[in-house]
Amino acid sequence: MKQDYPYALIQFYATAPYACSYLPDRTARSQVATPGHLIDPQIYSDLVRRGFRRSGLFTYRPHCDHCQACVPVRIAVNRFTPDRSQRRAWKRHAALEAHECGLEFSEEHYRLYQRYQASRHAGGGMDLDNREQYTHFLLQSHVDTRIVAFREQGELRMVSVVDRLTDGLSSVYTFYDPDVERSAFGTFGILWQIEVCRRLRLPYLYLGYWIAESRKMAYKAQFRQIEAYRKGEWVELHAPADPPA
Repeated sequence: MKQDYPYALIQFYATAPYACSYLPDRTARSQVATPGHLIDPQIYSDLVRRGFRRSGLFTYRPHCDHCQACVPVRIAVNRFTPDRSQRRAWKRHAALEAHECGLEFSEEHYRLYQRYQASRHAGGGMDLDNREQYTHFLLQSHVDTRIVAFREQGELRMVSVVDRLTDGLSSVYTFYDPDVERSAFGTFGILWQIEVCRRLRLPYLYLGYWIAESRKMAYKAQFRQIEAYRKGEWVELHAPADPPA
């Protein structure tokens, strides 16, 4: 009972409508879990298993009035087998060396983040993030969060922010060098996190939300075996045949 006490104090509220970041001409709402300081690693893990996700100190899940396009997804690590393209991505970036960093501001990481946003997400708003916004987004956390920097011959190529859960890892955000030709850093990053899960004997890698109609999110369905959280349970995702609801 004592262990359940903080969880009983968690409350949920729905935000006001705002412009959807992924589907044009749509509005979105989120359900936010609060107060944030009570969401410890155990409670956060339970919330992620119920379709929640984290952005800085905010733990939320989609709560839209007329849309269910955002589908929480996770990879069942022990059943995952990379396809040919993913095996090529793993081999192409095999020289990358991973280094775990503390949750503190790095000017080098921030500069890479700016270049990535300007190249891959220009006009999306995050390309204008200043140092304070970057810090609030990626460097503030009440849970077990790791920053991993990937270098090639000393050059910073990619940074991943990852949360440790009781049953897996949650991939918070990854950004990388947009100027390397024929790169597959994003794919490599997910494959690397899968391998970490296997090494730690964690069964799942949580990837946030899959949105079939969004090019930015549709790639997640390429990682098999992938499961979707629908109607309160995790089931295998059959994409693209499944409707995004």
